[in-house]
Amino acid sequence: MTIGFIGGSGIYEALPLTNTRTESVTTPFGEPSAPLEIGEFGDTGREIVFLPRHGPDHQRSPTDLPYKANIYALKQAGVEYVFASNAVGSLREDLAPQTLVVPDQIYDRTKLRDLSYFGDGVVVHQQFTRPYSPKLAEHLAASAKAATEGGVVDEGTYVCIEGPQYSTRAESEFYREQGWDVVGMTAVPEAKLAREAEMAYATVAGVTDYDVWKQDAEVSLEEVLENAAANEEAIKNTVEHAIRTFPDGLECEAHGSLEGTINTPTEAIPDETREKLDLFIGDYL
Repeated sequence: MTIGFIGGSGIYEALPLTNTRTESVTTPFGEPSAPLEIGEFGDTGREIVFLPRHGPDHQRSPTDLPYKANIYALKQAGVEYVFASNAVGSLREDLAPQTLVVPDQIYDRTKLRDLSYFGDGVVVHQQFTRPYSPKLAEHLAASAKAATEGGVVDEGTYVCIEGPQYSTRAESEFYREQGWDVVGMTAVPEAKLAREAEMAYATVAGVTDYDVWKQDAEVSLEEVLENAAANEEAIKNTVEHAIRTFPDGLECEAHGSLEGTINTPTEAIPDETREKLDLFIGDYL
């Protein structure tokens, strides 16, 4: 069993691992955001693969992140479960900065991103009713409550915007009117691609600001970075606890989720596409 950890804003270094190695990998979708750092966590014997989403020095914008290469690289490394972290703005008065949120839903407001591995002669229609794997999210939320002293909220809707600009006040107020909880820029297509790769996926989001819906609020990079740094310890403690107490043989709906979803007959799929996507669909053709 291999666990992946995708570090969001403020998380650029791996958890404390032993017997570590760094692997520079290539994928059919280009290079991931950074080389993979692979090692064992404590005395659990569990292999962990770490990847900083934005690169080691935060060089990559949300729109331009190599999402496909990142997820492919984790899948290629044998990852079955993915913990991610995100920096988010709050859309609720009671979700103050430095609160942790483990969302259960996503609303996609992105405009420019490639949302699927599939195309080029193969059509796949996959369920995405629950974008975060419920059992994995439940375990992550329980770990957050056990490992941190701050506020933790389980469940909630993460609205994903294109960025890199923050919201307008009109947009922020609209999101609140819909009853959504936090706003960020990287849940999509990462969660969708993880599902297509049949990896269980859940995230812990650290609140950095109140977005701009509060009349006295203006989001600044300084504020976001300050609170992201404050959230770093809580997020790492959460993920470490989740790994240390990870239940053996956890079965998630994401595993095997491609079964029965490929709508194109095998003989009609171009050879080049089959080769490119063999890591995902090879067992189903």
